[in-house]
Amino acid sequence: MFSALESYGKPGNYVARQVSRWTTQYLASETESIPEMDKLIEWLPQNIPNDDETSIVHGDFRLDNMIYKNHEVIGVLDWELSTLGHPIADFSYHCLTWRTLPAMQDLKLLKELGIPSEVEYRDMYSENTGKDLSANWEFYMVFNIFKVAAICQGILGRVRDGTASNKYAEARGMQVFPLSAGAWSIVEANFK
Repeated sequence: MFSALESYGKPGNYVARQVSRWTTQYLASETESIPEMDKLIEWLPQNIPNDDETSIVHGDFRLDNMIYKNHEVIGVLDWELSTLGHPIADFSYHCLTWRTLPAMQDLKLLKELGIPSEVEYRDMYSENTGKDLSANWEFYMVFNIFKVAAICQGILGRVRDGTASNKYAEARGMQVFPLSAGAWSIVEANFK
């Protein structure tokens, strides 16, 4: 099935490989111990859902990588991180907007703007794909928040090493703290 895509990426075990990759990246750039990240590093590999599947994934699928015309997506940009991976991991990364922007949690505002809530959007995906995402949704949100926290830690590592060129790098990197705390709070609320 994937013979033409064999050189595009590895099929299977995408989430496990990503957890390992981002753990390695995090540890290589660690500037101080963050207890929530340490807990996530231990918890994530032990709790990967048994729902593995492979498709082409974007790798950075988010609202600001899309082109819109008349309220419709007409293009998706920035495919350089695309590979073979788990479609639910990619879609849930896209849905982080609902968790990270306070306005996206205001259900009244969303309704006024004609934007679905996170659950409504997730359920639209389920309806269109025939896949029930509700059972493992919170795991995938934890996984993706962990990934973004590890990226932020990488930025802090570059600040420490003097190789960060963006004047906002330190502020962006400091997001590792609230992101890791937020991810761990999802674990505590849903898996303990």
